Amino acid sequence: MSIKLDALRYFVVVARNGNLASAADALGRTPSAVSMMLSQLEQFIGAPLFESDRKNRLTPLGQMTLEEAERAVATFDQSVAAINRHSRSTAGTVRIAAVPSVSMTLLPAAIAEYRKMRPDVRLEISDVDSATVFRRLEMDAADIGLASGTVPPNLDATEILSDPLGIICHAQGPIATSPAPTTWSSLALEPFIGNGLCTLVNDPDVESMVQISPLTAVNTTTLLSFVRAQLGATILPERALAAERGPLRFIRPEGATYFRRILLLQRRDRRCSPATLAFRDVLRDVADAATKASDTRILLK
Repeated sequence: MSIKLDALRYFVVVARNGNLASAADALGRTPSAVSMMLSQLEQFIGAPLFESDRKNRLTPLGQMTLEEAERAVATFDQSVAAINRHSRSTAGTVRIAAVPSVSMTLLPAAIAEYRKMRPDVRLEISDVDSATVFRRLEMDAADIGLASGTVPPNLDATEILSDPLGIICHAQGPIATSPAPTTWSSLALEPFIGNGLCTLVNDPDVESMVQISPLTAVNTTTLLSFVRAQLGATILPERALAAERGPLRFIRPEGATYFRRILLLQRRDRRCSPATLAFRDVLRDVADAATKASDTRILLK
């Protein structure tokens, strides 16, 4: 006899519900059928998984078994989902998780170019912060990630773009209208809106303002809307204003320049599909073109 996946699934549902009746309803089975499956599982393991017949408290072995059972069920469900995704498309699906500034700038050009090559591939885009990009890759909920920050050890990362950081402020605000040269300390002229990228600026004035910031946000679109509403100023890469036609300004402070690195991320232990590899190559080409265009603009200034 071997442990069946259904037995592990039943066990997880019972353990999470705390009683047979609720678990049976959730599974669409009778309580006796669920009880029999649990008995077979305990018989195979050779020890009880619950403290009593009420199934409301796990034994120490039951707790350990629950963790392993949840992992096994989740892995199986992810594999089935991947198979279903591929079956819905002749060439499969590519899932991309990207920070908002990349979604607004690099991805439109990359998608347009990719569509010329692989119009039959389904693309799923998640517009999230860097921490969520990392989590989605680790949970196998994304094939490619585009983010910045400290990379978890189980992910491969390649830098494809580097953006200078600066002050994003309102054109009519104190920073933009000040006659004095703009430095990082100029942020003190307005309420400071914190975000995760602020930690990349190794400046004592910025570090102190991060500590006392009355307002923080993680999403680029949200940050820009706050600045647009004149709630304060923040720190973002210049590329965050690529599509801006409104009253916002990017100012690179005098003195030291700091950069936000955009990383192309993938799971180290996951083999990529041909469709994913092709999209990865397009992303690199588009990022290279964007870097060359940015360098040209700097030379022309």
